[in-house]
Amino acid sequence: MEGLDETLTAVDAFDRTLVAGLLRLRPDRVGDLTGLARAVAGTPLAARVAEAAEKAAAGAAGEDDFVALAAARTALFGAVHDALTAGVDEVTGRTRTERAPAAPAERPTVNLQAAARTWLSDLARTGWQGIDHDLVGGAAPIVSALLPHPELRRLATLLDGFAAELAASCPGAVLERIPARRWCDLWARALLLTRPGAAEPTGVGTATGRLLPLGVDLHEHATAAQAQVHAVFEPADGTAPRLVRAGVSVPKPDTVVEAGVWQLLRPHLSLLAAVGEGRAMELDAMPLTDEGDLIWDDARARGGDPADALTTARVLLPTATALPTAPLDRHPVRIAEPVFLEGYASEQEGDTLTFTVAGHALPVDTDRIPTASPLTPEAVAASGACIGLLRWDGGGFRLQPLAVETTVRKKAVALHAGAWAGGTTDKAGVRAEKAATDAVTVLRERAGRLLRK
Repeated sequence: MEGLDETLTAVDAFDRTLVAGLLRLRPDRVGDLTGLARAVAGTPLAARVAEAAEKAAAGAAGEDDFVALAAARTALFGAVHDALTAGVDEVTGRTRTERAPAAPAERPTVNLQAAARTWLSDLARTGWQGIDHDLVGGAAPIVSALLPHPELRRLATLLDGFAAELAASCPGAVLERIPARRWCDLWARALLLTRPGAAEPTGVGTATGRLLPLGVDLHEHATAAQAQVHAVFEPADGTAPRLVRAGVSVPKPDTVVEAGVWQLLRPHLSLLAAVGEGRAMELDAMPLTDEGDLIWDDARARGGDPADALTTARVLLPTATALPTAPLDRHPVRIAEPVFLEGYASEQEGDTLTFTVAGHALPVDTDRIPTASPLTPEAVAASGACIGLLRWDGGGFRLQPLAVETTVRKKAVALHAGAWAGGTTDKAGVRAEKAATDAVTVLRERAGRLLRK
């Protein structure tokens, strides 16, 4: 893709400057800053970013200069996101709704946002190699002050997680490897969120019609879990079907793993049961954001008729319209486009599985398959049809399988990553469910004793 490598090179060069910090920039790193300015030379950011880069090179950058540099970096990733998404739309024939430009609204500056901006600017001056517990610990009182304000909670959550990750890596001087792109992503996002009006409330409408699940994307962390259901929504008014998502996140103990994660998620999202049973859901005025996220309310949903995900993918996915991405979310790491493939050739080389589709090799990310499901890398390799999420990772597209059609004992069967989301009668699943139930029961008893004390 023309310009892609040059854009990512400019971003990587800027990220290198934050490794050692911008307070005393080495002479051989000045070109990395000017490269960022050159990359946005043809945009409305040009003059402001050039000025900020010049001040940063002299060690005299202020908070507004850091915001300008973060905006330039974010704009470049937004351009990469848009180019990659346009390429996906061209290959799949998908139509994407355009986002209407919002008029900028004046927002009063909040002292708490200014405090967060000061801390983030100190990080940029110090650099990742210079972080220590005193510097990182400065985020704690800011987060505590931000959390009571709902409009600032997004910034507070980001700062809290970012500071915790930095604290676990202190001191920076002894780190063998620094995740520069990740930390710069978090730094730039947080810095932009400190600007009044940067994250305008998402527009919310309503959805009435039939929801047809495609698959579940499960994310697990030691202390949290999230399930995101990708689906096709058929409006009751007969307009074109749309791609939508519905998600739920819960905290969890690090001892709850595999099938136990489903047990924590189920009570908060009835849609998971419908996914496990292979059913559609009928929605009645369910809140739906402009970006295609359903704000789930069980009172506005009821179980529908059986609906096979693979049939939905074959029939409706090619005609489904994709909704736009919010400005601050335009980053290649956020790309997760539902696609349906069949008639491909599979090739296994070591741990790498590749599907060859229309003469093009597409790596398959089998590491993203949840362990708490009947879907396995072996089943994916032997499949003849696949529903997956097309992601951008490590400089290329990869496919995350959500469901496959394969042959077992000469019979075609469908295997889903979210098949156990609503419960299971599968022997392996039942054993995993029992083990998870026992672990959760013990933890609840212990928690009850502590609360009684």
